Amino acid sequence: MEDYGNYSYEEYVEYGDVEETRAKANTPIETLHIVSVVIYSISFVLGLIGNGIVIWVTACKSKRTKNSMWLLNLAIADFVFVLFLPFSIDHVLNDFHWKYGLVMCKLNTFVAVVNMYASVLFLTILSVDRYVSLAHVSWSQRSRVSSRPLMVCCCTWMLSAALSLPTLIFRDIIHIHDKIYCYNNFSQQDRDATAMRHVIMVAVRTTVGFLLPFSAICTTGILLVIKVRRSEGAVHVSSFSKMVSAVILTFFLCWAPFHALSLMELSVHTSRPGYLNAVLKTGFPLATSLAFFNSCINPMLYMFLHKKVRHILKRACLEITKKSFREINHSISASETSLVEDLPYNLTEMPVESSAL
Repeated sequence: MEDYGNYSYEEYVEYGDVEETRAKANTPIETLHIVSVVIYSISFVLGLIGNGIVIWVTACKSKRTKNSMWLLNLAIADFVFVLFLPFSIDHVLNDFHWKYGLVMCKLNTFVAVVNMYASVLFLTILSVDRYVSLAHVSWSQRSRVSSRPLMVCCCTWMLSAALSLPTLIFRDIIHIHDKIYCYNNFSQQDRDATAMRHVIMVAVRTTVGFLLPFSAICTTGILLVIKVRRSEGAVHVSSFSKMVSAVILTFFLCWAPFHALSLMELSVHTSRPGYLNAVLKTGFPLATSLAFFNSCINPMLYMFLHKKVRHILKRACLEITKKSFREINHSISASETSLVEDLPYNLTEMPVESSAL
C-alpha cells in the first residue's frame, strides 16, 4: 500500500523515474502528512484496544459459531495490521525516510495489503452466509462449506496472502542523497514493463479487493431485503445482521476513495504531469488514512450495534470488578489478621512504665 508516499516527495518513484526526485528529495513534511500521522496514531490506539477486546470476547467469552469465527478473523486481520502502524507513523514523521531495511519494507506493505484482502473477503463471507442462513435455512444446515468455518477461514487467509504476493516481489528500497525510500520497483529500465505491471496490480487489487466483493454483497443484500419483505414477518433480521450491514457499509466508504485514486493514478503513464498530479498528491494521504482508520472503526460498531457483544463486555467488566473487590477485601482481612496476631496474647500482661513522683 502506501502509494501516496510516492507523491510525498514530488515524484513518481514507484515507476522508476528518479531524476526529478534527486533534485527534490528534501521536501518538508506537509500539513496533510501531519494529519495522516494524527489519524494513524488514533487508529493505532483505538485499533489495538478495540480489536484486542473483540478477539478476547469472540475467542474466550462467546460460543464458537460461524458468526463468531468470521468476526474473530476480521478482528485478527485488523489487530495485526495496527501492530505495524508505528512503522508507518515513523515513516511519515521522517519525511518518508525508511530506516528499517528491505525486509521490513516488504513486510509492512504486505501486511497492509493482506489486511485489505482478508477484511473484504471475510465481509463478503459474512454477507453471503447471512443471506443463506436466513433465506435458505435447510440448504445452509446441509452444506459442508457452511459447517466448516475453520476451513473457510484458512482458505481465505491463503487467498489473501497469495493476492498480496506482488508487494513482496516489487517492494524495494532506493538511496537518494541522504535518504532511503520504500517504493514499488516495477522496473527502472523498461517503462512499458513498469506501466503493464502497475496496471495489472491495480486492476487485480481494485477488482478482487473492491468491485467483486461489493457486487456480491450488494446482490445478497438486495435478495435478503426482497426475501424479508415477501416473508411477511417469517424471516427476521437480527441485530447481528444490522451490525454486519453497518460494518460492510463502513468498509466500502473508507476504501472507495483509495481505490478511485489508484485508478486515476494509472493515467500518469499516458499523460503529462499537471492538475491530476496535484489531486493525487493531495488525495492519497487522506484516502490512505481513511482506509487505515477502518481498522479501528469495526470494534466500535461491534460494541455499539451488537447486543450480545455489549452483554458479554458488561458481564466481563462486572466479573473483573467483583474479582478486584474480592482481592481488596482479602488483602484488608489478611492485614487485620496479621495485626491481631502481632499483639500480645493478654493485654493485661503488657508492661506499664511507672513514673517516679
